[in-house]
Amino acid sequence: MSLAVLLLGLPALLFALITWQVLADGPLLRADAQVSRALLHPDGLSEFLSDLGAIAVALPVLAVAIGYTAWRGRSTGTDRWWLPPVAAAVLMALVPALVVPLKDWTARHGTSAVPPGIGYYPSGHTATAAVAYGCATLLLLPWLRSAPVRRALVVACVALVLGVSFGLVRRGYHWPLDVVGSWCLCAVLLGALRLLLTARARPRRLAPPTPGPPTSPASATSSDGR
Repeated sequence: MSLAVLLLGLPALLFALITWQVLADGPLLRADAQVSRALLHPDGLSEFLSDLGAIAVALPVLAVAIGYTAWRGRSTGTDRWWLPPVAAAVLMALVPALVVPLKDWTARHGTSAVPPGIGYYPSGHTATAAVAYGCATLLLLPWLRSAPVRRALVVACVALVLGVSFGLVRRGYHWPLDVVGSWCLCAVLLGALRLLLTARARPRRLAPPTPGPPTSPASATSSDGR
């Protein structure tokens, strides 16, 4: 229960708090604007980093991970091998289904570096990167036997998501809170996936054998032919 609260409850609470501040134009937005002004500096590197969160880049990475884990699971006869790939695909499909209505609802204006408009909260590129690279990492980790390789994969995933996030803020495509809000939303989604995969990997408890009718010494002797 504590793990579920940590993975799902805390980021959901933070997401609700940030969303409330965006809707109410709360004091947190003033600090957000100050951080944005300090970091805003459009350049080629920030453009490149932000592009790593595009669907055209992140989705093929997840597709490769889904295909590989599905092939490995089926070829090794893993129980319910189809569940992790299907769950990851459903999670990726949930990103636009959640982000687009939230953008319309909050109707947040963009920074000075983008044309006038609304629909910047939460960041879609951040959500795409976090879910695509995060799901790919969670899918591949059980198939990696080397601990250093697993750590390297997790570090690479975190570096990609942070790089995309920094690029979006540095380029001015999003306010910092747009990015942080997406982090919280995606933490809930990825936390749910991890809980699902953990429950699937847990060994099933076998039911105790049903005791049969007691055998008398006489019947045991006759059945042995003695």
